Amino acid sequence: MYSLYFCPGTCSMAAHILLEECGAEYETIAIALGKGEQRGEAYRKINPHGKVPALDVGGEIITQNVAILPYICRAFPDANMAPADSAELARCVETAGWLTSVVHPAFALALHPERPGGETSLGDDAEKAIEDAARATYWAAMEEIDRRLSDQQWMMGDQYTFLDGYALVFYGWGKRINMPMENLKSFTSFKDRMIDRPAVRKILEKENSPLLAAA
Repeated sequence: MYSLYFCPGTCSMAAHILLEECGAEYETIAIALGKGEQRGEAYRKINPHGKVPALDVGGEIITQNVAILPYICRAFPDANMAPADSAELARCVETAGWLTSVVHPAFALALHPERPGGETSLGDDAEKAIEDAARATYWAAMEEIDRRLSDQQWMMGDQYTFLDGYALVFYGWGKRINMPMENLKSFTSFKDRMIDRPAVRKILEKENSPLLAAA
């Protein structure tokens, strides 16, 4: 039994989708980020970083999508959710790392440009500059994904992998910050293909995802 600590609409959706795709026996434990539950003592004992997702595997805790997603794939090799070729696997993990380290922080700053100041206000002009720069970085990443998908079905080509559920997160986030995601034709077609997958649709329904409203 796997236990996934998650919050609907966050990047934990990637692990949620993958567990469902693999047919894993799992439970979900919701962490109310909006209420600050991730910063509480109880959850800090599970994940000192105070983030989701976290995956409990028999008492061992794994955090970060770049670790969790390949781990699940290795636990369920028959699901074929990761490239078999070593170089292709490296490229798959490389892209997941880019989503984690570049694209995710850009979204966070676009959504909350005030946060770099902590308790100290940076001022409207500084926060506007941060937001504009973050949005530009995020949109450039969305365009890069769109180009990548222009001549292939999935993020890694013909094979559906753990990377696809992760990419879907960022499409949804683009909509969340009012970016014209529908202008990205290839990425939007990818989103539609994802929603057509029973496992993906099931998780989107469980998480009450806004992506279903436009499907």
